[in-house]
Amino acid sequence: MGEIVASLNEIVWSNALIALCLGSGLYFSLRTRFLQVRHFKEMFRLLFDGESSDSGVSSFQALSMSLAGRVGTGNIAGVATAIAFGGPGAMFWMWMVAFLGASTAFVEATLAQIYKEKDKGLLRGGPSFYIESGLGVKWFATAFAIVAVLAMGVLLPGVQANSVAEGFHTAFNLNTWITGGALAVIFAAIVFGGVKRIAKFTELIVPFMAAGYILGSIIIVALDFDKLPEIISLIFKSAFNQEAGFGAVFGLAIQWGVKRGIYSNEAGQGSAPHIAAAANVSHPTKQGLVQAFSVYIDTLLVCSATGFMILITGTYNVQNPAFGAAGASEFLYSGLSGVSPGAGYTQSAMDTVFPGFGSYFVAIALFFFAFTTIIAYYYIAETNVSYLTRKLKSNVANQILRVVMVVIIIYGSVNTAKLAWDIGDLGVGLMAWFNIIAILILQKPALAALKDYERQQKEGKDPKFNPKDIGVNNPVWDEVSNESIKN
Repeated sequence: MGEIVASLNEIVWSNALIALCLGSGLYFSLRTRFLQVRHFKEMFRLLFDGESSDSGVSSFQALSMSLAGRVGTGNIAGVATAIAFGGPGAMFWMWMVAFLGASTAFVEATLAQIYKEKDKGLLRGGPSFYIESGLGVKWFATAFAIVAVLAMGVLLPGVQANSVAEGFHTAFNLNTWITGGALAVIFAAIVFGGVKRIAKFTELIVPFMAAGYILGSIIIVALDFDKLPEIISLIFKSAFNQEAGFGAVFGLAIQWGVKRGIYSNEAGQGSAPHIAAAANVSHPTKQGLVQAFSVYIDTLLVCSATGFMILITGTYNVQNPAFGAAGASEFLYSGLSGVSPGAGYTQSAMDTVFPGFGSYFVAIALFFFAFTTIIAYYYIAETNVSYLTRKLKSNVANQILRVVMVVIIIYGSVNTAKLAWDIGDLGVGLMAWFNIIAILILQKPALAALKDYERQQKEGKDPKFNPKDIGVNNPVWDEVSNESIKN
């Protein structure tokens, strides 16, 4: 199975997808005149805009839910594997994906808002919805929905469960199946409460877990602050093949930086738009800007915290590409031994400053990061199941999804780390191919919404959206705009 998954990944994660991810980010940055820089202050202001309702959630709840999906094991174990297989330069390419990807995140989230629908009283949306309504290509929308259910419901949860299980095994010597079983039980208790409970749970947990982890990382970096300029120089030199020791992994730095960057911040993957569509806002652009900001939080803050912590403490190995993925015994640089690429690197880094406590702290952080991510995965998978079965009155499909994910969580926790990550990468890559192609074709409404928002801002108004102003017909927004006119 490992060989089959690895072969599929070579096809899905070819250089074409790397170029598509970076190229689309650059293209959208140019088309929006680098909104990720121009509207940075506005992004922060909008975090607390909008209120929840019976059908939707507030902007902050949507941000928390999207961060729950973005901030996961990719920020801890994913950064470690990027450095192990791509060298320190992979960090630069993760930053580049985040900077350019912020504009991609804006476009996909804004489209999700423009074409959102009401399904059984709840706001739903995402690539399947905007592909069908915006492009009018039903088969393409259905294909994405199937891929999204497969990726979010089957392929990706195992990565999160595996990293948590490995982290708890390292810190507490706990059997992986026990951790997996506990995760599965807690997961079932949450998801049977529905989207509103998911929003409340992530709103409470995500900000605190991210802040606590970043604070711990800052303390470690601060204690060796004199090394920071050297580490930053190393990152940039190895990113552009200027560091002799890491020249052999130059191409891999780009590949792993982009792969892990997208896995972590999900810009262009098509997962975050599902959550963005559920936000109650007066204009689609508002949620687009909030989602662009969440990419910064994920990669430029949380991933950077992990990367600096690992590099500044020297607790990492960089694998010689000549030996392939299986050649774990041959390294270009060896900072520690007996630790496989992943969460163990981060735990070792923490232990250098907080002996006997660091591993525990990372394991607990991993639990919260990964668990909230699995919850977000469920919501996204459920949204696509609802899309595929919206003409049916039965809720059986959602019940099946919950059972399948419970099984996958347990299976992933006892799986090998490499296979779990390969399976997860396959899910991310498949979704990215479908979604990026779709938003490149269907970009006009998102760009028109941005212009409409900026026009109203210049007129001193709090922007309100009328879909007819940009040539879109959507009953959900027609209802909202009519209420605004009445008031």
